[in-house]
Amino acid sequence: MNGNNISWFGKLSLGLGFAFLYVPILILIVYSFNASKLVTVWAGFSLHWYGELFRDDAVISSFGLSLKIALFSSAMSVVLGTIAGLVLARFGPFKGKSLFAGMITAPMVMPEVIVGLSMLLLFVQMQQWLGFPAERGVLTIWIGHVTLCMAYVTVVIRSRLVEMDRSVEEAAMDLGARPLKIFFLITLPIIAPAIASGFLLAFTLSLDDLVITAFLSGPGSTTLPQLIFSRVRLGLNPEINALATITVLAVATLVIVANRVMVKAEQRRARLAAAG
Repeated sequence: MNGNNISWFGKLSLGLGFAFLYVPILILIVYSFNASKLVTVWAGFSLHWYGELFRDDAVISSFGLSLKIALFSSAMSVVLGTIAGLVLARFGPFKGKSLFAGMITAPMVMPEVIVGLSMLLLFVQMQQWLGFPAERGVLTIWIGHVTLCMAYVTVVIRSRLVEMDRSVEEAAMDLGARPLKIFFLITLPIIAPAIASGFLLAFTLSLDDLVITAFLSGPGSTTLPQLIFSRVRLGLNPEINALATITVLAVATLVIVANRVMVKAEQRRARLAAAG
């Protein structure tokens, strides 16, 4: 009886939690097909706002810019995060290790307003002393996003490296394999799911970031979150609902495909290990 009550309460809590998270998204998707300009009044099914969205040059341009920044930021964050994760997980105690770990993870715990303001002041001083960067724009946004996203990628990859069984690496070393070869042929394939997860996490953070971008952007470098925020302040528009619907579906598809690829790769490695 008590077990049934716990099970019933757990299912109810889980259902309410999922409803809290996903019902607003479902409402947004439904109202993206609303014929009315008023987002809270249903006036029938229509694809009008999707047509308006694809004819909006400002939205298309800002989306392309956000996508480009997110892809390059994620790629660089994965490279730097992998290096930092290896240093923290595999290197023994060294002078300044605690400081290094703290500096790596600081952007995760600091308010983005502080991170954005500090980077803005840094770029202003660099421009005065070195003449670089010439102006705030895509480059400064990219550096800011890499600084933020690298911290999350490092934590993900470091966690995977810490729990990884090193017996295969040690066996390869006993057979005379060099460290670089061991990393690319053994370590990298094993931590590939963590790298893919870090890439997706960094991509999402970069694509969604508004606060740091607002500090580091300049004329002609308006990203999609900035554009949406500026338009929402003037009133809700069903065109934004259509844009959000496409974004949600695209991200969901990307996550599902990536998850299936990682699961199949893990199953293939498990079969090879069992056969060996």
